[in-house]
Amino acid sequence: VQLQASGGGLAQAGGSLTLSCTSSLHTFGVYSMAWFRRAPGEDRKFVAQIAGGGGGTTYSDSVKGRFTITRDNAKNTVYLQMNSLKPEDTAVYYCAANRGRSTNCKSQNYWGQGTLVTVSS
Repeated sequence: VQLQASGGGLAQAGGSLTLSCTSSLHTFGVYSMAWFRRAPGEDRKFVAQIAGGGGGTTYSDSVKGRFTITRDNAKNTVYLQMNSLKPEDTAVYYCAANRGRSTNCKSQNYWGQGTLVTVSS
């Protein structure tokens, strides 16, 4: 199983980026999809999650109101639209798939390789 994340790069504070994660999962639609991030010197942390049917979303307090997670089950792809970026959003962003609804790193079934987002002040 592969999760291929893309879309990272350099943005200025206040700017926007959109991350994508495409999956090879044959039953993509039954998996909750999530984004996590690891900032320099920190542990991997939860960012956002969307339920398999796309009906339910959960966000960390640090990104609520600025980031939006969506998915296109026909394309086996999940997106993270990041607006009003801040320097503290700088991190490697990872997508993950989970058969349940856990937002715990250890409960994710599959991981992507990560894509670097750098926000300059």
